[in-house]
Amino acid sequence: MKAVFKYIVVIILLLGVNSATAQDNKIEIVGMLVDNQSNQTIPYATVALYKNNSKEIITGTTSNDEGKFTINTSASNFYIQISFIGFKTKRITNFTVKNNKIDLGTIVLSEDNETLEEVVITGEVSKTVFKLDKRVFNIGKDISSTGVSALEVLNNVPSVNVNIEGEISLRGSSGVQILINGKPSVLADESSNALGTLTADMIESIEIITNPSAKYEASGTAGILNIILKKEEKKGWNGSISANTGTPDNHSVGISLNRRTEKFNLFTQIGVGYRSLPRDNEAVNRNLIDNEVIYSNGTAYRDETFYNITLGTDYHINDFNVLTLSGNFAYEVEDQPSKTNFSFYDSNNALISNWLREEVTDATNPKYQYELNYKKQFKNNKDHSLQLSALGRFFGKDQASQFKNTTIAGSNVNGNQQTDTEFQQSDYTFKADYTNPLSKTYSIEAGAQYLINDVGNDYEVRDFTDGVYVVNQDLTNNFEYNQKVLGVYFTVAYELDKWGVKAGIRLENTDLNTLLTNTNEANSQNFTNYFPSFHTSYKINDNVSFQAGYSKRIFRPRLWDLNPFFNISNNFNVRQGNPNLQPEFTDSYELTSIYKIGKASFSSSLYHKYTTEVVERVSTFADNVTTTTPENIGTNASVGFETNGKYNVNKWLVLTGDFNFNFFDRVGAFQEQSFNFSGNQWSSRLGSKIGLPADIDLELTGNYQSGFKTFQGDVTGYAFLDLGVRKKILKGKAVVNLGIRDMFESRISETFVSQPTFQTYSFSQRGRFVTLGLSYGFGKGEAMTYSGGRRR
Repeated sequence: MKAVFKYIVVIILLLGVNSATAQDNKIEIVGMLVDNQSNQTIPYATVALYKNNSKEIITGTTSNDEGKFTINTSASNFYIQISFIGFKTKRITNFTVKNNKIDLGTIVLSEDNETLEEVVITGEVSKTVFKLDKRVFNIGKDISSTGVSALEVLNNVPSVNVNIEGEISLRGSSGVQILINGKPSVLADESSNALGTLTADMIESIEIITNPSAKYEASGTAGILNIILKKEEKKGWNGSISANTGTPDNHSVGISLNRRTEKFNLFTQIGVGYRSLPRDNEAVNRNLIDNEVIYSNGTAYRDETFYNITLGTDYHINDFNVLTLSGNFAYEVEDQPSKTNFSFYDSNNALISNWLREEVTDATNPKYQYELNYKKQFKNNKDHSLQLSALGRFFGKDQASQFKNTTIAGSNVNGNQQTDTEFQQSDYTFKADYTNPLSKTYSIEAGAQYLINDVGNDYEVRDFTDGVYVVNQDLTNNFEYNQKVLGVYFTVAYELDKWGVKAGIRLENTDLNTLLTNTNEANSQNFTNYFPSFHTSYKINDNVSFQAGYSKRIFRPRLWDLNPFFNISNNFNVRQGNPNLQPEFTDSYELTSIYKIGKASFSSSLYHKYTTEVVERVSTFADNVTTTTPENIGTNASVGFETNGKYNVNKWLVLTGDFNFNFFDRVGAFQEQSFNFSGNQWSSRLGSKIGLPADIDLELTGNYQSGFKTFQGDVTGYAFLDLGVRKKILKGKAVVNLGIRDMFESRISETFVSQPTFQTYSFSQRGRFVTLGLSYGFGKGEAMTYSGGRRR
C-alpha cells in the first residue's frame, strides 16, 4: 500500500503543478515505455521531472495509449523519474540535450514482483479508450463480465445491443460483422452458434468500429465488433478451474492451462456442461377476409450437453518472428422438446378445433477450426510488421425431428410430420496484412483477403398420410451455397500529437452461387465494388477531442437469408429464406466528440446512414399461415445521436450510462403496395458498480429498448434489470459470483403485423436466469469462470 500511496501523491502533485512556466529556452523531452518481459508498450505511466538534490517536483505527464510521452520544461537542473504500479521505479540522470530536445528513445521498465504482491488493484471497471478510427472497450472485472459468455459481454459494450433472440445490433442496426483478433472466425459465425464458447475471462478488449477503414472487410453495414483475446505472458504454469450451476439448468466445469517459456506459449481450455434454455411463445393469426383466428401458445426447450477443447501454441522464433498454430473442437448433443397448444375459431368466434402439437428433436453438432498465423516485426520499428494467416473451419448438424398433433376438442387435426436435416459448412480464410510506419507521422497499410464459404443443407419433410410417412416434395430439397470474396486494400495515415487523418480504398469481388439440386433452381451473382474510407481526429487538449469519419459498407445476404426451406416447428408461423436476395449498400458518416468533466468522461456522436436495397422481413398470409421472408425493399435514410459516459462518484461507486436515438425515413414498395414511412427508436442503459465491505462487489444494470415501427407493423419496447454479486476469497485467488439475468422477467420480444387482409401477433420470453459460480486460479493464473454456452 505504500507504493500505491506514493503513486497517488505523485499524481496529486502533478495536478497541482503550476503550468505557467517560462516559455523561453524550453526543452522537449520525449520517449516511449515498454515492458521488459512482453515488450508491450505501457500506457498511463507517470513521468515526472524533479529538481536535483531535492524531492520537489517541477512538472510531469503520463504516457499515452501507445506508451509515448512528451514533456516541455524550461528547467535546467533536474532528473527524470518514471513510475507505474507493478513496475520498478526508474530514475534517469544521464541524458543529452541536443537542439533543445532530449530523446530518451525506448525505456524498458521491469516488473516489481514484491510490489505486485502487496498492491490491491482497484481499477477493475471496464472502460473505453478512443483511437483514430475506433473505440476500444477494455474488459474489466465487472460482475457482468464474470461467469458469462462473449454474447453477454457484448451486451455490456456501449452502442451494442443483444436482443432476446441473440441478434447483435450496433446503434440499433443489425448487419454487424464480428471478428476475432481482427480476423473472421468460426467462433463469431452466426450460423455455427459458437460465439458462446468464448468466455469473459478470455477477452481482453472489444473494438467498436462504427465507421471501419478500408483495412477491414467491407461486409457489415452497421459496423464491426472486433473481439481481442488475451495473450498469456506469465512464465511457468498458470491456469484456473471453475464450476457453475444455475436455474434453469446451467451446469459446467472448465479448466484453463497455460505454459509459458522463453520460446513457447502453450495453452489449452477444456470444458463440459449441460444447460437448458426454455422459451415461452404466443402467436395469433387473424384472417380479416374470413374473420377466422388461430391462437397458439407453448414452451420450447433447447437442452444441450456440450464438450469443448482448445489447443494452441505460440512459437517465438526470435524477437521479431512469431508462429502460432491453434485448433478447437466442440461437440454438442441437443434435445429440443416443445409443446404448443393451438385453437382455431371461425368468424362467429366458435371453436372449430383445439389440438396439441408436440416436437421431439435430436441433433448432434460437431465443429472444429484450425489456424496458422505468422507475424514478422521488422527491426527498425515494432509497428513495422507483416502478418500472414490461414483459417479453416467446419460446422455440421445431423438433426431429426418428430411432430405429433393430438386433438383435444372439436374436429380432428392430422398434422403429424417428420424432418431430417444434414447440414455441413466449410469456410476458409487467407489473409496478408502489411503495416509500415514510414516516419513518426506517416504510416501505410496494405493487404489482401480471400474468403471461401461452402455449404450444403439436405432437408427432408415427411407428412403422415394414410398410416405412413410420405415425403413432401414441395418442402424437401438440397440447398448448395458457395461464396468467394477477394479483397485488396491500401490506407495511408498522417498523425501528429493533436491532429491526424487516415484515408483508404478497398476493392472487393464477390462470386456467389446457390443451387436447389432437386429442382435445379440456380442463382448466380458476381459483382465488384469499391469501398473508400476517410477518418480524421483533432485533440484540443487532454479533456476534449473530436473525430470524424466516412465509409462505404456492404451487407451480403447470409446463408439463412438465402436458404428457402421452411421451419415448421409452428406450421402456422414459418420462416423461409430467399435465394434471390441482393446485398445492401450503406454510406456512413459520423462526427464524434470525446470530453472529460471532472470525474466524468463522455462521448457523443452524430451520425447519418443511407442504405439502398434494404433487407426487410416481410410477412405474407395464405390459408391462415403466416410466412416471413427477407426481401429487398427500397432505401433507408437515418440520422442518429448517441452519448455514453462514466462517472467515478467515489472509490466505491461508479456509474455508467449509454443513450442512443435514431430517426429513420423509409422509402419502398412491395407487391404494388407503398411502404413509405418515418419513425424513430431509442435505447438507454444505466449501470452502477458498488464496492461493499468484506471485499464484495455489487453491480446493477438497467436497460431499455424502445418500440419502433416496422415495414408492416410495430415492435414493442421493453426494459430489464441484471444483477451481479461477487466475493473474493483466499486473497483473490478464488472468486464466488452470483448473477441474475432479467431479474423481473421483463425482457420480451413482441411484434405486431397489421395489413389490409390479415393481422398477426407474436410474443416470446426467456425469463429469469440465475447462475452461481466458483473459480480458483493457480500458478500465476487468476480466478475466472468457464461458461461454454452457445450463441442463440
